[in-house]
Amino acid sequence: MKLYQTISRLLMAFLLLGGVISCAGKDKTKPNGPDNPPNGKKVQVFLTKGDKTALFAKQNEIEFIQSVPTGMAVMRIDTGFKFQVVEGYGAALTGSSAWLINRKLTPSARQTLLSELFNPTDGIGVSYLRLTMGASDFSLSDFTYNDLPSGQTDFELQQFSLAQDYDDVIPVLKEILQVVPDIKVLGSPWSPPAWMKTNNNLKGGKLKTACYDVYADYFVRYINAMKQEGISIDAITIQNEPLHFSANYPCMEMQATEQLNFIKSHLGPKFTAAGLKTKIITYDHNWDEPNYPITILNDPAAKQYVTGSAFHAYAGDVSAMSTVHNAHPDKGLYFTEISGGAWATDFAGNLMWNMRNIFIGTARNWSKNALLWNLALDENYGPQNNGCNNCRGVITINSTSGEITRNEEYYAIAHFSKFVRPGAVRVSGNLPQSAGDAGVVAFRNADGTMVLIAANYGNQATSFAVEQDSTIFTVNIPAVSVVTFVW
Repeated sequence: MKLYQTISRLLMAFLLLGGVISCAGKDKTKPNGPDNPPNGKKVQVFLTKGDKTALFAKQNEIEFIQSVPTGMAVMRIDTGFKFQVVEGYGAALTGSSAWLINRKLTPSARQTLLSELFNPTDGIGVSYLRLTMGASDFSLSDFTYNDLPSGQTDFELQQFSLAQDYDDVIPVLKEILQVVPDIKVLGSPWSPPAWMKTNNNLKGGKLKTACYDVYADYFVRYINAMKQEGISIDAITIQNEPLHFSANYPCMEMQATEQLNFIKSHLGPKFTAAGLKTKIITYDHNWDEPNYPITILNDPAAKQYVTGSAFHAYAGDVSAMSTVHNAHPDKGLYFTEISGGAWATDFAGNLMWNMRNIFIGTARNWSKNALLWNLALDENYGPQNNGCNNCRGVITINSTSGEITRNEEYYAIAHFSKFVRPGAVRVSGNLPQSAGDAGVVAFRNADGTMVLIAANYGNQATSFAVEQDSTIFTVNIPAVSVVTFVW
């Protein structure tokens, strides 16, 4: 008994002196307090305010706490509920964008800009680019890769050439690849060569039925020609905006049944025969016609070749992407185009619209990416090619001075692209209504880091707690602001 009492007294003294008896790793319920955060780290915070007083500005780090404050709204993140895998965030390297970057910046300024745009450590980490296959409304002229004098044809594609892309697009893209070698690249045509079309013109018309096969060869030739330049085309869409075919720039009508036939009987088999792994993505037009991609995916023979469906945001609602997902949950969703412009000049309104619809909105509706339109335009919204005369680039490059202006679209992309890296998975996370008019989306990167992007659309600041497993912290988001949290 005396020995027992002696041991008990010694143990009590040890505990009073601050000793700890530990079974490390056994206590799975203990929250991470401020003195014991996961991996000894805190939450990084980056803020953009609608009034421009903070522009993707790093804030003080947030410490972890042991419990949710009484009465505070809670956002619970559950990494056990996984949604789509992210492929990247970015914009289109149009002919106009490439020309400005290549011709209006000194080599040193160009290198600095490309590092800022594409380096995830020192810059904003843009990870996905869209290319126009031939001319668009933002090119220096109308062209395809197989233009011929009227009346001539080239079914063997002997005169296929990337010649005009060698001027600016390919040189700039090769410099980008020096910064980010594994960037995803999507190719989209605005028109086939005129000789393949019913009206023998790059503007309007349809693809001749006799040219379905050679046009499929044209895609294969493009992918292989770019590969020879060290450029991997990860995916293609069949036709940019196939239901908008009356423009004064290259365009073409392609109804859903026509695209279905082209994929099923021509493009898909050609890709298979050529051993291409390039993704085939259908539709590539507005949210208002979800039945277009559903029609194609409803055909099993066509569906086997299709990776997913792409959308623009000039009409309809972002929920259309979930409509397609629900019809075909085994296929991916992509968001490939929207442009800001002089029709909407309010920084705060544009930032919030982009968050609600394009970035948080598409992510919460299954999109694996989000791409804006021109990466760069000049102070006159150009160079233009008979299309939009007041579209705004992600950045503006002054054609005389080379001065760079970072537009609201730049900051919208940055809040995602720098931290939500390719391979990240969207995970479950919702805000209660008591948190106000706000939007959130959460991701887990392949390296285990967590990312939460939250936008406060309201005119009052909002606060809530974030709880992920045993990790808890509180946040305060200013009115009309977007914040990225990383831990």
